[in-house]
Amino acid sequence: MTAPSARPPARRRRAGGLGPSPLWGYAMIAPAFIGLAALYLWPFAKTFGKSFMDTPAFGPGTWTGLDNYTELLGDGDFWQAFGNSAIYTAILLLGVPIATVLAALIQQIGRGRAVYRVLYFLPVVTLPVAVSMVWRFIYNGDFGLLNWALSLVGIPGQYWVADDAYAIYAIGAVGIWMSLGVNLIILGAGLQSIPPELYEASSMDGAGRVRQFFSITLPLLSPSVFLVTVLTVISALQMFDLVFVMLRSVDNTALDGSKTIVYLFYEKAFVQFDQGYGAAIAVVLLLVIMLATVFQFRVQRRWVFYD
Repeated sequence: MTAPSARPPARRRRAGGLGPSPLWGYAMIAPAFIGLAALYLWPFAKTFGKSFMDTPAFGPGTWTGLDNYTELLGDGDFWQAFGNSAIYTAILLLGVPIATVLAALIQQIGRGRAVYRVLYFLPVVTLPVAVSMVWRFIYNGDFGLLNWALSLVGIPGQYWVADDAYAIYAIGAVGIWMSLGVNLIILGAGLQSIPPELYEASSMDGAGRVRQFFSITLPLLSPSVFLVTVLTVISALQMFDLVFVMLRSVDNTALDGSKTIVYLFYEKAFVQFDQGYGAAIAVVLLLVIMLATVFQFRVQRRWVFYD
């Protein structure tokens, strides 16, 4: 005779036989969900609803349907601000390869690596207003440090933040300088995850530093580069403080030709008190950021390599 097989012990059931209660799970996520709803979902719902209304400075608004969006699509100031934001985003994307090369160079340093990372990270922890004021002094067309340095090599200076032909590019250079710190941290973490055995094997095959960079470092670092690119686009499209501090003055005519989307939103909603039109700008900006992010995730399949 064969012995009967032992039965597995029966699981304990809650009274009523319904299993563990899901209320504990809801209780654990409740604080985060309440914060998300109060700080993000509810303001977004209010902004989205207000974008369909004509809201005066005081008193309740009136429903106007798609009038704000129709006016927005035909507004030349909006398209100019959209173009300036696109230019600023393209300039900041140039900082991604710069940060990649710098991260690879810092990775080669044996001692003092942390010192370089701290120095590059200092602009990140500095107040943007303070950074903007310092760079506004550097860009000053009459007594700025940049024009003084250019005069030493015989190059005539310019009014960098007072001429709309140069203003957005001058602000873009400051944006690259401010974004290097975060990018270096992310890319440095990605470099540390690359096995050193790959470099040793490639050096035994005769590969130099440049060949190793393009054949090993870049492919294995591509997920980190992709993350940096996504974050750069999102932050660049929301840029406001640099324009507000560096260009906003009584006699600066460059501001009219260098406004970004967020600055136009601020001007319409909080200076002209047209909150319905400003809400429409905010909704369109959110849509642009979402489309840009989706496009990047679609394109990343062609050049990002995951282990």
